[in-house]
Amino acid sequence: MSYDAVLFDNDGVLVDPPASETLTDGTRAAFAELGVDEPDTEHVRAVRTSATVDALREVCETHGFDHETFWEARDRNNERAQLAEFRAGDRGVYSDVAALDSLPQDKGVVSSNHHTLVEYILKNYGLASHFETYYGRPKTVESIRLKKPNPHYLERALDDLDVSPDAALYVGDSESDIVAADRAGMDSVFLRRPDWKTVELSVTPTYEATDLDGVVTVARERPNP
Repeated sequence: MSYDAVLFDNDGVLVDPPASETLTDGTRAAFAELGVDEPDTEHVRAVRTSATVDALREVCETHGFDHETFWEARDRNNERAQLAEFRAGDRGVYSDVAALDSLPQDKGVVSSNHHTLVEYILKNYGLASHFETYYGRPKTVESIRLKKPNPHYLERALDDLDVSPDAALYVGDSESDIVAADRAGMDSVFLRRPDWKTVELSVTPTYEATDLDGVVTVARERPNP
């Protein structure tokens, strides 16, 4: 018995993840936009990735920023830096996305990256036809609370597809992906690409795969975990 639907993370699953330097440059550009040309390294790290609302507020209070104004600048510059990677050819889709052609189930994308960036990728790399729904994070402070491991956007995608969680599979490349799937009541695949070969998780995914061809096998055959 196969799954009725398969949801995918984006970065590290469908496309190359952003370079660490790209995310740092985008964050520093936000500080510079608000008048801080040499921000503290720890402040940059606190809001570069996996930011929390508390950490964001603390950094902004230190500099006298309005946290919503700063976050808008951070997200805008972050996305701009990532788009430059794609347009320069430094980043693109993985070659094994062709495996999606053999996956008949309804599919969706749920990413913690920007919704508009996910949209750009799907439209410009010929992936849009594969997916019935997709979600990324809007450029708002509230989105920090709703991103994975919060299952909010996974649940919205399942509602769009009219599929129950126990009949759906989520494919991700991070611990937060596996936790979000578990909280949504879904089975999960940890996609262990070569750069993730030595990553150790503190949570247990339902399955592991090394490429999207392996994910297709899981999704179609639903083997016993």
